[in-house]
Amino acid sequence: MTLDLSTAIDPTDLAIGARIRNRREALRITQAQLAAGSAVTFQQIQKYERGVNRVSAARLLQIAAVLKTTGADLLGELETGADDLALATPGAVALLTAFRRIEDGETRDAVLSIVQTLAAAGSSVASLPFDDDRSFQRMAAN
Repeated sequence: MTLDLSTAIDPTDLAIGARIRNRREALRITQAQLAAGSAVTFQQIQKYERGVNRVSAARLLQIAAVLKTTGADLLGELETGADDLALATPGAVALLTAFRRIEDGETRDAVLSIVQTLAAAGSSVASLPFDDDRSFQRMAAN
């Protein structure tokens, strides 16, 4: 089986889209509002944020103006690293947003420990050292 490179999403486009989405969400701007200010449809904003469509330089500057930032901030580094793509992972922004709302340091440490354990176990809850699912749910609730 061969990979069709014409349909593969470029990591740079994905990283730029993630930065647009993160900034938009931080400002609590909807995709429709960003689209209206950028003279495109909200569907186009969705495609930019997912990295499906490449943002032109002129459009990037329009989007940056609506988002009250610079084109350079949305472009990021010229080299795209794994950290740039981490926020593009589904659920990553929601997890980070929720984590930031946890005020107690011990609770943050406990959540971090749970997430690290899940990651080390290959995201398989079944392989974690809990007696049953209720034990895991009680730990996660605390």
